[in-house]
Amino acid sequence: SSLMIKKIVTDPLFLSQKSIEATQADVFLAQDLRDTLASHRKHCVGMAANMIGVSKRVIIIQMAFFDLVMFNPVVTQKSGLYQTQESCLSLSGSRVTERYEEITVRFYDEKWLPKTLTLTGLEAQICQHELDHLEGILI
Repeated sequence: SSLMIKKIVTDPLFLSQKSIEATQADVFLAQDLRDTLASHRKHCVGMAANMIGVSKRVIIIQMAFFDLVMFNPVVTQKSGLYQTQESCLSLSGSRVTERYEEITVRFYDEKWLPKTLTLTGLEAQICQHELDHLEGILI
């Protein structure tokens, strides 16, 4: 099968639009995100669908052993506010932002099954950065 590597969108106007709910018809985006993230592995640990030109609520985050795709992710709990510096593949430079040390996220997986996951540390931070993208918030 051919790789579905997509071009990274850097247009701030497009990226600042709020993404709309994904549907089961959007599950193909998982492979696009997987392949595109893999091609940027050296300097990228997560991606939102709008970074590959699709304004849908889909993100991918690099976990310890695999890349996790989340459809319509929603944070249900968060704790441990702290300040950190982040950079983004779609923008140059880095900025100071606030994150939570631990978050619980509800989402649909690629089989469109509801899942709930608690993330901490870097994985939680990556997830929050990508969730911001879905809201049109650029770091």
